[in-house]
Amino acid sequence: MKKVLIPILFMGLLGIQACTQGVPQLGKAPVKKVVEAMTAEEKVSLLVGTGMALPGVDGNSAVVGQTETLVAGAAGTTTAIPRLGIPAIVVADGPAGLRISPRREGDEATYYCTAFPVGTLLASTWNTDLVESVGEAMGNEVLEYGVDVLLGPGVNIHRNPLCGRNFEYYSEDPLLTGKIGAAMVRGVQSNGVGVSAKHFAVNSQETNRTGNDAQLTTRALREIYLKGFERIVKEAKPWTLMSSYNYINGTYASESRELLTTILRDEWGFEGIVMTDWFGGKDAPAQMHAGNDLLMPGRENQKQAILDAIASGSLSMEDIDANVTRMLELILRTPRFKGYAYSNEPDLTAHAEVTRRSAAEGMILLENKNGTLPLDDNITRIAAFGTTSYDFIAGGTGSGDVNEAYTVSLSEGLTNALYALDEEIAAVYATYKAAEEAKRPQSDNPMAQFFNQARIPEFLPESSLLLKKAKETDVALITIGRNSGEFTDRKIEADFELTATEKALIRQVTDAFHREGKKAVVVLNIGGVIETASWKNIPDAILLAWQGGQEGGNSVADILSGVVNPSGKLPMSFPVHYLDHASSANFPYDYALDPVQMAASLSALVGAGEAPAQKEPVKNVDYTVYEEDIFVGYRYFDTFGKAVSYPFGYGLSYASFDCKAELGQGTTVSVTVTNTGSRPGKEVVQLYVSAPQGDYFRPEKELKAFAKTQILEPGASETLTLTFDGADLASFHEKENAWIVDPGTYRLRIGFSSADIRQELSLEQTERQVVEEVQPVLMPAREIATLVRP
Repeated sequence: MKKVLIPILFMGLLGIQACTQGVPQLGKAPVKKVVEAMTAEEKVSLLVGTGMALPGVDGNSAVVGQTETLVAGAAGTTTAIPRLGIPAIVVADGPAGLRISPRREGDEATYYCTAFPVGTLLASTWNTDLVESVGEAMGNEVLEYGVDVLLGPGVNIHRNPLCGRNFEYYSEDPLLTGKIGAAMVRGVQSNGVGVSAKHFAVNSQETNRTGNDAQLTTRALREIYLKGFERIVKEAKPWTLMSSYNYINGTYASESRELLTTILRDEWGFEGIVMTDWFGGKDAPAQMHAGNDLLMPGRENQKQAILDAIASGSLSMEDIDANVTRMLELILRTPRFKGYAYSNEPDLTAHAEVTRRSAAEGMILLENKNGTLPLDDNITRIAAFGTTSYDFIAGGTGSGDVNEAYTVSLSEGLTNALYALDEEIAAVYATYKAAEEAKRPQSDNPMAQFFNQARIPEFLPESSLLLKKAKETDVALITIGRNSGEFTDRKIEADFELTATEKALIRQVTDAFHREGKKAVVVLNIGGVIETASWKNIPDAILLAWQGGQEGGNSVADILSGVVNPSGKLPMSFPVHYLDHASSANFPYDYALDPVQMAASLSALVGAGEAPAQKEPVKNVDYTVYEEDIFVGYRYFDTFGKAVSYPFGYGLSYASFDCKAELGQGTTVSVTVTNTGSRPGKEVVQLYVSAPQGDYFRPEKELKAFAKTQILEPGASETLTLTFDGADLASFHEKENAWIVDPGTYRLRIGFSSADIRQELSLEQTERQVVEEVQPVLMPAREIATLVRP
């Protein structure tokens, strides 16, 4: 395939035009001079995207604004201004890999991208070097397919296990979120392309995501929901951030100057641009003033509103010039401006290997009775049960999906690993799948690709067949599948909880194989937390495979066979019951989506219809009160003594490990990890801090540092250095609007999960230390009732 030379030719033509017109050219004249040479209309056009085609809005094909298709299937482009040498740049989804059209009209070539593991799985590796290598591969595809900015990673907090997009996000913990997110950003941007870390901020639910008001204390905002973004900004310097759809304490995130300027730029020193989520916000001039530099995908009425505001004096040209300056500085960095001749031929084979390796490292061994796994060498015949065994889920739906060339199912992965898969069982599932798919109504909504489609119901084979296969094969594998995506959140029944059929499948298959002295293993091909406490003791082993991208089946086979020793750790807690979660009282788990109202809302969002009639605000839909405050995930479970099914940071190995820690200078801890088992493996050391109870009530423990070993042979040791800043001990004091370290004894607790603490050290803070004073911003309009008040 020929190199694409259009960008270079385009820039050459612009250079010729510059010579004839004698106007400042971007890249040749200072940015300030280019800004001064721009008309008001040109400035505004640069700040509003060129639009996009949205099929099926209100049942019609609605074209919003002007769409440029420099890269088919990309999410959007900026406006080119040829007379000033300003090219259009291209942005595209998404967090698990580049999302563009795999085929193009009149072109026999294909443009597939690699489906990498979902964000939750990558966080489960607890391996920043590995995640950075995934980012490098992902960023290479962005570069070679002619895209300038990747719309990811997603770094919102797992506030509640039912959020529909949790699979895109990393963790319930802000430190783990920030470290993994920073690694991904560094990896992608090492290719000379940008990212857009999203969704800034407090985007914790999909239900009414464009109208929901997240109401929370400034302490919760600062300590939980902004910390991950702050770390990414300071450690990885992302080119862009994406503002979120929701309100925060009554103000749209994309219209909040306090969020986008005071905190992001003045406090954190962010130097990039902020773009809206697609069609986010309502008031374009307010977004400009807030510091939201680029409105995406762009509408003509937004341009006119900004121009009108400038003319009336309600929006200053100073604000506009600041936005334009940042946009031009972004464009200067892009491959398209530099004339990079992208190949359209990234090394998809090499990237598939990156996917396979990273997916295996993020899978988590939850149960392993009597060394069931890895499978013994004499096990060769496998009976695979569950519809998902034959239809593996690579990743979630919506903008987080990827158009990959293939997905390796579990059955294919087992076959590739030279196991003999029972053909009779496979045929039974193939027949069932065909019959069920024939019953499914065909959607005529072109927007259906963005919605999570219900999977085929689980199937329970006849008991006689189970007994027969227990005699004929060596082991049973039972795969449980779950998927989710944009626009809707998950539910408790038949989603968080297993269905009656799924539970019966696990029990009856296990019973049949146990009668023959054989074992049954459950594989969880899921994107988010499910209930496990009621059934986890039935099978002999449980492997949490998450959604491992296009090589997922091979990755699972690598672990089952022992080629890879599992070393993944949970980036969130698994509760015993859903309602045990502190946030469950303030989450729309029982909200029934009205399709008509949703269609009207979508139409209004893109300017193609009237908004639904106003109604009385509905709790957890129109507004959500974060009553749990900072007590998210393990911070709640550990502090309030609530039992969990699996704790934060948990994960088994085929090996066993021990550790010994020593306190170094300042806030440095050296931990020597020793493999005490009989197999090579990796281990993750986690350092938690239990703070003294000062002016504000503190969680029982909080993660402050972590590190992962290399592969350790049996008997081998490795010394890891865990370092955290003294400021990491601070909590946010609302009354003083300051980060403060309270005096007292700080217990440093080192272990292999939040519940598996192996050693404790202590650190003394002799006096109260004010680390940083900040502006009193994004204050709640009313008192927020929380679980604990100081």
